[in-house]
Amino acid sequence: MTIEARFIANARMYAVTPAVEEAWRVLLARIAATAGVKLSYEAYPAPAPLETLWARGDLGCVFMCGYPIACGLAVVTPLAAPVPSADWAGGRAVYRSDLIVRADAPYRTLAETFGARTGWTVAHSHSGFNAWRHHLLPFRTAERPRLYAQAIGPLVTARAILDAVREGRIDVGPLDAYWHGLIRRHAPALVAGIRVLDTTATAPMPALVASPTLAVAAAEKLRTALAEAGTQDWFAPFAAELMISGFAPVTADSFAPTLAWDAEAKAAGYPEPA
Repeated sequence: MTIEARFIANARMYAVTPAVEEAWRVLLARIAATAGVKLSYEAYPAPAPLETLWARGDLGCVFMCGYPIACGLAVVTPLAAPVPSADWAGGRAVYRSDLIVRADAPYRTLAETFGARTGWTVAHSHSGFNAWRHHLLPFRTAERPRLYAQAIGPLVTARAILDAVREGRIDVGPLDAYWHGLIRRHAPALVAGIRVLDTTATAPMPALVASPTLAVAAAEKLRTALAEAGTQDWFAPFAAELMISGFAPVTADSFAPTLAWDAEAKAAGYPEPA
């Protein structure tokens, strides 16, 4: 029996191309049908602010970064997080940030970029702000509390970070490694001419979330359908296209490590990656 209600699905965070968004749309529809929960896919293209989307009361299965979940930027019910098929994920629902530079840049170590220009996405982003800031903390000293001559932000999206590096407007920037993998697979021309100089530590992967207004029974059905999706015969094509092996259940507490990174940076007097 399908639970009738008007709730939306959305994969904006990882809809790196129209074809990839279509794969997400079909996958989320299949999961919703398995759960017996009626969802309507609603596109929400960049650069519309994600925080506005997350604050809506009709979220049924929508991607949200774990750092704003932990910060309470919007009150949501986490359902599950994708497990990237990349080796660095180790079969876990985690991700990291690739610190990218132009392929022809002279830098061989991250320290060599200090004094140049960097950028960040938005202050509520883990991959584009919090992870980058945390990674830089050990390099700061009393004599050098600021590492870069210029820190440009908010650039809002991962694509804007990529374009800023490619076009030479910043010298180094953080790129969600799972997003990076998807764009490299589906639009390789966009990452031609850039390379990964360093990577951050892994952190909990962004989750699919629902609004608290979604019935508890419906949320549980979606949670179960997501957790079991990777075992279904129909999942393999989606696994290949979306570079995931399945989904892992999560709760709000799963994202607590992002708050620890935030607290460490603020205690050190380092409010932004700069």
